[in-house]
Amino acid sequence: MFLGIEIGGTKLQLGVGTGDGPPLIALERRTVERTRGADAIREQILEAGSQLFDKYPIERIGYGFGGPVNSATGRVITSHQVEGWTDFPIVDWTREAFGVPVRLGNDCDVAALAEATYGAGRGHGTVFYITVGTGIGGGLVIDGHSQGGGRLAIAEIGHLRPGPLADDPHATVESLAAGPGIEAAARALVTGQVRHPLIAAGGFAPADINVDWSAAENDTDDLLCRCLGNVEQLTAKQIAQAAAHGNQMANAALHQAHVALGWGIAQMVTLLSPHVVVIGGGVSLMGEELFFEPLRRQVRRFVFPPLADSVRLVPAALDEEVVIHGAIALAARDD
Repeated sequence: MFLGIEIGGTKLQLGVGTGDGPPLIALERRTVERTRGADAIREQILEAGSQLFDKYPIERIGYGFGGPVNSATGRVITSHQVEGWTDFPIVDWTREAFGVPVRLGNDCDVAALAEATYGAGRGHGTVFYITVGTGIGGGLVIDGHSQGGGRLAIAEIGHLRPGPLADDPHATVESLAAGPGIEAAARALVTGQVRHPLIAAGGFAPADINVDWSAAENDTDDLLCRCLGNVEQLTAKQIAQAAAHGNQMANAALHQAHVALGWGIAQMVTLLSPHVVVIGGGVSLMGEELFFEPLRRQVRRFVFPPLADSVRLVPAALDEEVVIHGAIALAARDD
Protein backbone atom coordinates (compact mmCIF):
# COMPACT_ATOMS: atom_id res chain seq x y z
CA MET A 1 0.00 0.00 0.00
CA PHE A 2 1.02 3.60 -0.56
CA LEU A 3 0.39 6.90 1.21
CA GLY A 4 -0.37 10.02 -0.82
CA ILE A 5 -0.14 13.43 0.85
CA GLU A 6 -1.56 16.66 -0.57
CA ILE A 7 -0.36 19.93 0.94
CA GLY A 8 -2.35 22.96 -0.18
CA GLY A 9 -2.92 26.48 1.02
CA THR A 10 -6.18 25.65 2.77
CA LYS A 11 -6.30 21.87 3.11
CA LEU A 12 -4.13 18.88 3.94
CA GLN A 13 -5.15 15.42 2.73
CA LEU A 14 -3.56 12.03 3.40
CA GLY A 15 -4.88 9.00 1.53
CA VAL A 16 -3.96 5.33 1.40
CA GLY A 17 -4.31 3.35 -1.81
CA THR A 18 -3.03 0.27 -3.59
CA GLY A 19 -1.61 2.12 -6.57
CA ASP A 20 -4.29 0.69 -8.87
CA GLY A 21 -6.54 3.77 -8.81
CA PRO A 22 -9.79 4.64 -7.03
CA PRO A 23 -11.28 4.07 -4.57
CA LEU A 24 -8.99 5.04 -1.70
CA ILE A 25 -8.68 2.66 1.21
CA ALA A 26 -8.52 5.51 3.73
CA LEU A 27 -8.59 9.30 3.64
CA GLU A 28 -7.75 11.84 6.34
CA ARG A 29 -8.50 15.55 5.86
CA ARG A 30 -7.18 18.44 7.90
CA THR A 31 -7.69 22.19 7.64
CA VAL A 32 -4.58 24.26 7.09
CA GLU A 33 -4.26 27.25 9.41
CA ARG A 34 -2.04 29.49 7.34
CA THR A 35 -1.24 31.82 10.21
CA ARG A 36 0.45 28.93 12.07
CA GLY A 37 2.82 28.28 9.18
CA ALA A 38 4.47 25.12 7.89
CA ASP A 39 5.38 23.80 11.36
CA ALA A 40 1.72 23.25 12.14
CA ILE A 41 1.20 21.36 8.87
CA ARG A 42 4.17 19.13 9.61
CA GLU A 43 2.69 18.38 13.03
CA GLN A 44 -0.57 17.38 11.34
CA ILE A 45 1.31 15.11 8.91
CA LEU A 46 3.08 13.37 11.78
CA GLU A 47 -0.15 12.91 13.73
CA ALA A 48 -2.38 11.73 10.85
CA GLY A 49 0.41 9.79 9.14
CA SER A 50 1.26 7.86 12.30
CA GLN A 51 -2.36 6.81 12.66
CA LEU A 52 -2.44 5.52 9.08
CA PHE A 53 0.88 3.68 9.49
CA ASP A 54 -0.55 1.94 12.55
CA LYS A 55 -3.47 0.61 10.47
CA TYR A 56 -1.95 -0.14 7.06
CA PRO A 57 1.28 -1.70 5.68
CA ILE A 58 2.47 1.42 3.83
CA GLU A 59 5.51 0.84 1.60
CA ARG A 60 6.17 4.30 0.17
CA ILE A 61 4.94 7.88 0.37
CA GLY A 62 4.23 10.35 -2.42
CA TYR A 63 3.66 14.09 -2.09
CA GLY A 64 1.66 16.57 -4.15
CA PHE A 65 2.82 19.95 -2.89
CA GLY A 66 0.99 23.19 -3.65
CA GLY A 67 3.94 25.19 -4.94
CA PRO A 68 7.24 24.85 -6.80
CA VAL A 69 9.41 21.92 -5.77
CA ASN A 70 12.67 20.31 -6.82
CA SER A 71 11.77 16.64 -7.10
CA ALA A 72 15.38 15.66 -7.85
CA THR A 73 16.68 17.02 -4.53
CA GLY A 74 13.48 16.35 -2.59
CA ARG A 75 13.15 19.95 -1.46
CA VAL A 76 10.31 22.43 -1.50
CA ILE A 77 11.37 25.61 -3.27
CA THR A 78 8.71 27.78 -1.64
CA SER A 79 5.02 28.14 -0.89
CA HIS A 80 3.17 31.24 -2.05
CA GLN A 81 0.51 30.70 0.61
CA VAL A 82 2.11 29.37 3.80
CA GLU A 83 5.29 30.60 5.51
CA GLY A 84 7.99 28.17 6.55
CA TRP A 85 8.36 25.95 3.48
CA THR A 86 11.16 27.77 1.63
CA ASP A 87 14.00 25.34 0.73
CA PHE A 88 12.60 22.74 3.11
CA PRO A 89 13.99 19.15 2.70
CA ILE A 90 10.58 17.52 2.82
CA VAL A 91 11.69 14.14 1.45
CA ASP A 92 14.46 13.69 4.05
CA TRP A 93 12.19 14.93 6.84
CA THR A 94 9.41 12.51 5.90
CA ARG A 95 11.77 9.56 5.42
CA GLU A 96 13.24 10.14 8.89
CA ALA A 97 9.77 10.41 10.40
CA PHE A 98 8.23 7.28 8.83
CA GLY A 99 11.17 5.16 7.68
CA VAL A 100 10.00 4.49 4.10
CA PRO A 101 11.01 5.85 0.66
CA VAL A 102 9.43 9.18 -0.30
CA ARG A 103 8.81 10.91 -3.63
CA LEU A 104 7.93 14.55 -4.23
CA GLY A 105 5.94 16.29 -6.94
CA ASN A 106 4.10 19.54 -7.52
CA ASP A 107 0.36 19.18 -6.90
CA CYS A 108 -0.65 19.99 -10.47
CA ASP A 109 1.96 17.64 -11.92
CA VAL A 110 0.77 14.71 -9.82
CA ALA A 111 -2.85 15.58 -10.58
CA ALA A 112 -1.94 15.33 -14.26
CA LEU A 113 -0.41 11.91 -13.58
CA ALA A 114 -3.59 10.80 -11.81
CA GLU A 115 -5.91 11.89 -14.61
CA ALA A 116 -3.62 10.31 -17.21
CA THR A 117 -3.34 7.05 -15.26
CA TYR A 118 -6.78 6.60 -13.74
CA GLY A 119 -9.03 9.39 -14.98
CA ALA A 120 -10.22 11.24 -18.07
CA GLY A 121 -6.86 10.90 -19.84
CA ARG A 122 -6.55 7.15 -19.38
CA GLY A 123 -5.58 5.35 -22.58
CA HIS A 124 -4.14 8.45 -24.27
CA GLY A 125 -0.46 8.83 -25.07
CA THR A 126 -0.01 12.56 -24.43
CA VAL A 127 -2.18 14.19 -21.78
CA PHE A 128 -2.14 17.84 -20.81
CA TYR A 129 -3.91 18.60 -17.54
CA ILE A 130 -5.12 22.05 -16.51
CA THR A 131 -6.67 23.11 -13.22
CA VAL A 132 -8.69 26.33 -13.27
CA GLY A 133 -9.68 27.67 -9.87
CA THR A 134 -8.22 30.49 -7.80
CA GLY A 135 -5.16 29.99 -10.01
CA ILE A 136 -4.33 28.10 -13.19
CA GLY A 137 -1.79 25.30 -13.28
CA GLY A 138 -0.78 22.70 -15.82
CA GLY A 139 0.86 19.29 -16.05
CA LEU A 140 2.12 17.17 -18.93
CA VAL A 141 2.16 13.35 -19.04
CA ILE A 142 3.57 11.43 -22.01
CA ASP A 143 3.18 7.64 -22.22
CA GLY A 144 2.38 7.46 -18.52
CA HIS A 145 5.38 9.52 -17.39
CA SER A 146 5.20 12.98 -15.84
CA GLN A 147 7.43 15.44 -17.64
CA GLY A 148 9.75 17.99 -16.08
CA GLY A 149 11.15 15.99 -13.17
CA GLY A 150 14.09 17.88 -11.68
CA ARG A 151 13.10 21.10 -13.45
CA LEU A 152 11.89 24.13 -11.52
CA ALA A 153 8.65 24.33 -13.52
CA ILE A 154 6.95 22.84 -16.55
CA ALA A 155 3.61 23.24 -18.35
CA GLU A 156 2.81 26.48 -16.48
CA ILE A 157 0.07 27.51 -18.88
CA GLY A 158 -1.38 29.97 -16.38
CA HIS A 159 1.80 32.04 -16.53
CA LEU A 160 1.76 32.54 -20.27
CA ARG A 161 1.40 36.21 -21.13
CA PRO A 162 -1.34 36.73 -23.72
CA GLY A 163 0.34 38.47 -26.63
CA PRO A 164 3.66 40.22 -27.33
CA LEU A 165 2.49 43.46 -25.67
CA ALA A 166 1.95 41.77 -22.30
CA ASP A 167 5.33 42.66 -20.81
CA ASP A 168 4.00 42.88 -17.25
CA PRO A 169 4.77 39.53 -15.52
CA HIS A 170 1.44 39.83 -13.71
CA ALA A 171 -0.56 40.12 -16.95
CA THR A 172 -1.00 36.41 -17.46
CA VAL A 173 -3.59 33.91 -18.60
CA GLU A 174 -4.14 33.16 -14.91
CA SER A 175 -4.80 36.81 -14.08
CA LEU A 176 -7.55 36.89 -16.71
CA ALA A 177 -9.07 33.41 -16.68
CA ALA A 178 -8.86 32.12 -13.09
CA GLY A 179 -11.66 32.83 -10.62
CA PRO A 180 -10.22 36.13 -9.34
CA GLY A 181 -9.73 37.34 -12.93
CA ILE A 182 -13.37 36.64 -13.75
CA GLU A 183 -14.42 38.47 -10.59
CA ALA A 184 -12.20 41.45 -11.42
CA ALA A 185 -13.64 41.68 -14.94
CA ALA A 186 -17.21 41.64 -13.62
CA ARG A 187 -16.42 44.27 -10.97
CA ALA A 188 -14.91 46.52 -13.64
CA LEU A 189 -18.05 46.22 -15.72
CA VAL A 190 -20.38 46.81 -12.77
CA THR A 191 -18.50 49.92 -11.63
CA GLY A 192 -18.20 51.29 -15.16
CA GLN A 193 -14.42 51.25 -15.25
CA VAL A 194 -14.45 49.59 -18.65
CA ARG A 195 -17.10 48.59 -21.13
CA HIS A 196 -15.46 45.33 -22.05
CA PRO A 197 -12.15 44.41 -20.33
CA LEU A 198 -11.05 41.99 -23.04
CA ILE A 199 -7.31 41.40 -22.85
CA ALA A 200 -6.26 44.79 -24.16
CA ALA A 201 -2.60 43.93 -23.71
CA GLY A 202 -2.92 41.09 -26.20
CA GLY A 203 -4.87 43.11 -28.72
CA PHE A 204 -7.66 40.54 -29.01
CA ALA A 205 -10.95 41.93 -30.26
CA PRO A 206 -14.29 40.72 -28.87
CA ALA A 207 -15.47 39.82 -32.35
CA ASP A 208 -17.50 36.81 -31.33
CA ILE A 209 -19.66 38.23 -28.56
CA ASN A 210 -22.61 40.56 -28.90
CA VAL A 211 -23.65 42.46 -25.81
CA ASP A 212 -26.79 44.60 -25.66
CA TRP A 213 -25.48 47.36 -23.45
CA SER A 214 -28.95 48.92 -23.26
CA ALA A 215 -29.67 46.18 -20.72
CA ALA A 216 -26.56 47.06 -18.69
CA GLU A 217 -28.50 48.71 -15.87
CA ASN A 218 -30.62 45.63 -15.25
CA ASP A 219 -27.57 43.39 -15.49
CA THR A 220 -25.72 45.58 -13.00
CA ASP A 221 -28.62 45.45 -10.57
CA ASP A 222 -28.78 41.67 -10.94
CA LEU A 223 -25.09 41.21 -10.10
CA LEU A 224 -25.24 43.65 -7.17
CA CYS A 225 -28.26 41.83 -5.81
CA ARG A 226 -26.38 38.53 -5.91
CA CYS A 227 -23.52 39.95 -3.81
CA LEU A 228 -25.84 41.90 -1.46
CA GLY A 229 -24.66 45.21 -2.86
CA ASN A 230 -20.96 44.67 -2.09
CA VAL A 231 -19.25 44.34 -5.47
CA GLU A 232 -15.97 43.38 -3.78
CA GLN A 233 -17.71 40.21 -2.56
CA LEU A 234 -18.92 39.17 -6.03
CA THR A 235 -17.76 35.60 -6.71
CA ALA A 236 -17.09 33.64 -9.86
CA LYS A 237 -19.84 31.23 -8.83
CA GLN A 238 -22.37 34.09 -8.61
CA ILE A 239 -21.18 35.41 -11.98
CA ALA A 240 -21.70 31.98 -13.54
CA GLN A 241 -25.19 31.74 -12.04
CA ALA A 242 -26.03 35.17 -13.45
CA ALA A 243 -24.69 34.21 -16.88
CA ALA A 244 -26.81 31.06 -16.85
CA HIS A 245 -29.88 33.28 -16.35
CA GLY A 246 -28.99 35.50 -19.30
CA ASN A 247 -27.01 38.29 -17.66
CA GLN A 248 -24.96 39.63 -20.57
CA MET A 249 -22.55 41.52 -18.35
CA ALA A 250 -21.71 38.28 -16.57
CA ASN A 251 -21.33 36.57 -19.93
CA ALA A 252 -18.91 39.30 -21.03
CA ALA A 253 -16.77 38.69 -17.93
CA LEU A 254 -16.73 34.95 -18.65
CA HIS A 255 -15.92 35.64 -22.28
CA GLN A 256 -12.67 37.32 -21.27
CA ALA A 257 -11.68 34.15 -19.41
CA HIS A 258 -12.64 31.93 -22.36
CA VAL A 259 -10.54 33.99 -24.76
CA ALA A 260 -7.48 34.13 -22.50
CA LEU A 261 -7.50 30.44 -21.57
CA GLY A 262 -8.49 29.35 -25.09
CA TRP A 263 -5.55 31.31 -26.47
CA GLY A 264 -3.21 29.66 -23.95
CA ILE A 265 -4.48 26.17 -24.73
CA ALA A 266 -4.15 26.84 -28.45
CA GLN A 267 -0.47 27.74 -28.03
CA MET A 268 0.11 24.57 -26.05
CA VAL A 269 -1.74 22.42 -28.59
CA THR A 270 0.23 23.99 -31.43
CA LEU A 271 3.51 23.16 -29.67
CA LEU A 272 2.73 19.73 -28.16
CA SER A 273 -0.26 18.31 -30.06
CA PRO A 274 -1.60 16.33 -27.08
CA HIS A 275 -4.19 13.64 -27.60
CA VAL A 276 -6.42 15.05 -24.87
CA VAL A 277 -6.63 18.14 -22.65
CA VAL A 278 -8.18 17.38 -19.26
CA ILE A 279 -9.51 20.37 -17.33
CA GLY A 280 -10.44 20.41 -13.66
CA GLY A 281 -10.74 22.94 -10.87
CA GLY A 282 -13.63 24.94 -9.48
CA VAL A 283 -14.12 27.23 -12.47
CA SER A 284 -14.47 24.25 -14.82
CA LEU A 285 -17.48 23.11 -12.77
CA MET A 286 -19.49 25.81 -14.55
CA GLY A 287 -20.11 23.00 -17.02
CA GLU A 288 -20.50 22.43 -20.73
CA GLU A 289 -22.56 25.45 -21.75
CA LEU A 290 -20.80 28.10 -19.68
CA PHE A 291 -17.25 26.74 -19.78
CA PHE A 292 -16.29 23.89 -22.10
CA GLU A 293 -18.24 24.76 -25.25
CA PRO A 294 -17.14 28.43 -25.42
CA LEU A 295 -13.60 27.40 -24.47
CA ARG A 296 -13.43 24.91 -27.34
CA ARG A 297 -14.59 27.68 -29.68
CA GLN A 298 -11.73 29.93 -28.59
CA VAL A 299 -9.16 27.13 -28.93
CA ARG A 300 -10.27 26.61 -32.52
CA ARG A 301 -10.00 30.36 -33.07
CA PHE A 302 -6.32 30.54 -32.10
CA VAL A 303 -4.83 27.10 -32.77
CA PHE A 304 -2.70 26.09 -35.74
CA PRO A 305 -5.53 25.20 -38.19
CA PRO A 306 -4.36 21.66 -39.11
CA LEU A 307 -4.62 20.75 -35.40
CA ALA A 308 -8.09 22.19 -34.84
CA ASP A 309 -9.80 18.79 -34.93
CA SER A 310 -6.97 16.76 -33.42
CA VAL A 311 -7.46 17.35 -29.69
CA ARG A 312 -10.29 16.74 -27.21
CA LEU A 313 -11.05 19.04 -24.26
CA VAL A 314 -12.72 17.01 -21.51
CA PRO A 315 -13.63 17.53 -17.85
CA ALA A 316 -11.50 15.92 -15.17
CA ALA A 317 -12.81 12.76 -13.56
CA LEU A 318 -11.20 12.47 -10.11
CA ASP A 319 -12.61 15.54 -8.34
CA GLU A 320 -11.13 16.61 -4.97
CA GLU A 321 -9.07 13.43 -4.58
CA VAL A 322 -7.11 13.94 -7.79
CA VAL A 323 -3.88 15.11 -6.09
CA ILE A 324 -4.02 12.25 -3.59
CA HIS A 325 -4.40 9.69 -6.38
CA GLY A 326 -1.53 11.33 -8.23
CA ALA A 327 0.72 11.27 -5.19
CA ILE A 328 -0.08 7.57 -4.72
CA ALA A 329 0.65 6.92 -8.40
CA LEU A 330 3.99 8.71 -7.98
CA ALA A 331 4.83 6.62 -4.93
CA ALA A 332 3.80 3.38 -6.64
CA ARG A 333 6.05 3.79 -9.68
CA ASP A 334 8.94 1.31 -9.87
CA ASP A 335 11.24 3.59 -11.90
